[in-house]
Amino acid sequence: MQHTAVIALGSNLSQPAQQIQAALDELAALPACRLLQASSLYLSAPVGYTDQPDFINAVCLLATDLPPHDLLVALHGIESRFGRERSFRNAPRTLDLDIIDFDGTILSEEHLTLPHPRAHERSFVMLPLAEVAPDYHLPGYGRVAELAAALGNDGIRKL
Repeated sequence: MQHTAVIALGSNLSQPAQQIQAALDELAALPACRLLQASSLYLSAPVGYTDQPDFINAVCLLATDLPPHDLLVALHGIESRFGRERSFRNAPRTLDLDIIDFDGTILSEEHLTLPHPRAHERSFVMLPLAEVAPDYHLPGYGRVAELAAALGNDGIRKL
């Protein structure tokens, strides 16, 4: 059965724009997956730990036959191939791939919470998602275009 997953991408190390573009290619090449749409790239200031370079962010819609946990494992594999190190929370990274939503699934487990618990608070996720799917409904939070408008650009700049 085909599902739609919303994936957020972020990078602030090792030529971040190229990392995001290459990651989109990797997502498109995943078995049982098809890249439906990708946003523009956005420049944003770091959140949490601020003593690091700005991020390049994007969002994509991915059609997949994989269940959510298998998709998460695949995303972690891509992050690893890109040299992702998990040294501390909000650390600089070569690549960050997050499942924002998976067909409206509501899930709260140790390693996977859907929809992503902070996505609705982050302009660097909502603005790119509103660009490609303004009418998308994030379960429990509402229509993406309205969420993005309420957050404002918050220092986010489309490249």
